Amino acid sequence: MTKPTLISFKLCPYVQRSVINLLEKKVDYEIKYIDLANKPDWFLKISPFGRVPVLVVGEEVLFESAVINEYLDETNLPSLHPKDPLQKAKHRAWGEFASALLVDQYGWTMSKEEKDSEKKKEEILSKFKILESILPDPKQGKLFFAGDTMHLVDTAYAPFFMRLEFLKQKDKQFDLVSAFPKLKIWSETLLSLPSVKNSVLPEVPEEYIAFIKAHNSWMGGKL
Repeated sequence: MTKPTLISFKLCPYVQRSVINLLEKKVDYEIKYIDLANKPDWFLKISPFGRVPVLVVGEEVLFESAVINEYLDETNLPSLHPKDPLQKAKHRAWGEFASALLVDQYGWTMSKEEKDSEKKKEEILSKFKILESILPDPKQGKLFFAGDTMHLVDTAYAPFFMRLEFLKQKDKQFDLVSAFPKLKIWSETLLSLPSVKNSVLPEVPEEYIAFIKAHNSWMGGKL
C-alpha cells in the first residue's frame, strides 16, 4: 500500500483527528506542515476548499477530515467503527456533534467581547449536558464514548478536550469539564492515550495560547 501523506497546519484540530487515527492503527505515514496564512501554490491546487487536512495517496487526493478518517479506517485494520450499520451511523452523527463543539470552542477563544465569549461558553456547556446524559457509566469501567474500547468517534473529541486542557493549564477559570463527572473521566482517558499525546508537536500548547493572544480576543487578554 502507498504510504499516505497528510498535509497539516500544526494547530488544526481536524488534522489531529487523522493523526490519532493513524497512530492508533500504527500506519506508516508522512506529514507535511504548511502555514495557512501563507498557503503554498501546490497546496491550493490540490485542496478545493484551501483547508487542511488533505491526504495524498499516490496520485489521488482526499480532503475533509471525516472523509479522510473513514478512508483510513476502511483501509487499515482493525476498524475503529462499530460493525453494526445503525451503531456506525450513530457514531458518525456524534462525530458531527464533536465538530460543532470545535466550532464553538474556536468562537469562544476568538470572541472580541466578554459577552460574546460567554455566549459561546454557554453553547459549549449546553452541549456538555447532552453528552453527559448519553455517556456510559465510567464506574462500570466504560471509559470511552461507547464503552470499554476506543472508536473513531473518540478521535473526533480528543482534539477538543486537548485544547480545553491547554486553556485550563493557563487559567482555571477556563476549566469547563470538571463540572461534568462522566465527561471529565472520558476526557482524562482520551488525553492519557499515547496516540493522543503524540498527535501534536511539543510546541503546540504554547503556540495555541499564542495564537489566541495574537487575535486580540477577550480570552487572549486573560491568558
